[in-house]
Amino acid sequence: MTRTRHPAATILAFFVTALILAIAGLRPLAAQEVLPSWNDTPAKSRIVDFVKATVAEGGEGYVPPEDRIAVFDNDGTLWCEQPYYIQLGFMLDRVKTLAPQHPEWKTKEPFKSILDGDMKGIAKGGEMGVVELGMATHAGMTSDQFNKIVSDWFAAAKHPKTGKLYTEMTYQPMRELLDYLRANGFETYIVSGGGVEFMRPVTQKLYGIPPQQVVGSTIATQYAIVDDVPVLKRLPKVDFVDDGPGKPVGINKFIGRKPVFVAGNSDGDYEMLRWTTSGKSPSFAMIVHHTDGDREYAYDRQSSVGKLDKALDEAVRRNWLVIDMKNDWKKVFAFEQ
Repeated sequence: MTRTRHPAATILAFFVTALILAIAGLRPLAAQEVLPSWNDTPAKSRIVDFVKATVAEGGEGYVPPEDRIAVFDNDGTLWCEQPYYIQLGFMLDRVKTLAPQHPEWKTKEPFKSILDGDMKGIAKGGEMGVVELGMATHAGMTSDQFNKIVSDWFAAAKHPKTGKLYTEMTYQPMRELLDYLRANGFETYIVSGGGVEFMRPVTQKLYGIPPQQVVGSTIATQYAIVDDVPVLKRLPKVDFVDDGPGKPVGINKFIGRKPVFVAGNSDGDYEMLRWTTSGKSPSFAMIVHHTDGDREYAYDRQSSVGKLDKALDEAVRRNWLVIDMKNDWKKVFAFEQ
């Protein structure tokens, strides 16, 4: 015998269910907040409005799915770059590991300063010192060997200020933004001055960005046969620098489509910001401005790492969104209480 539910019972069941969900703090997926780690500021609204416009067929801001390319700088945009670039932290640790094999490093800069823990001495080496470090710590092995070295390092290396693994030093609001863009048909890419083979072992896990969608600086590699096994040997020679004017070149070379969405944080991203927002097609550019000295770091024009000066000056005139980390983000890192 089929029992018919009384209309009043149906209504009562609905309200009981709603009450249980409210008490449990649960909401249907469709009602979940967009970009939950962002404060409800004009910055968040601008991002959401742009994305909504790109998917609204027939609208002025509509962008076909195949053209929804979004590119992100990494250092200072997706993960923390202070007090020094994470890749520099890797270099410092590698020098200490390799030092027993190189007794000459005890008197040769910048290796001597690293072994002495003298950060100011390391800085005196300038760009050429960093290049020398890169060649000493990134070359002389196969690509597979380097991949394992990097993966093992990320599994244990910790940030000097927070004591957290470097893999935990990613910005939660930016990870949410990556997910939000992908949910709306965007392909997301990293375009960074960092070494491409340094980033690729971790980008899938950290950001949901596969290795083939990472564009970065490279050193020369050479095909070789070692013990009858084909390998790619990493040579002590810079191949391509994906920074400044190199970023648009890298995008064109490796992605093959001009982005419509770009995010950066420093003057090293200036040319990428300019190129993406040139022309009459819909486009969006944003700059992560580090204004929170309590939860992260506060720096811009005078910083030797992630300097933001020229791009900051031109942001208003070029209609680039400047994200105020302190005011626009509810939290910076996922581990915050």
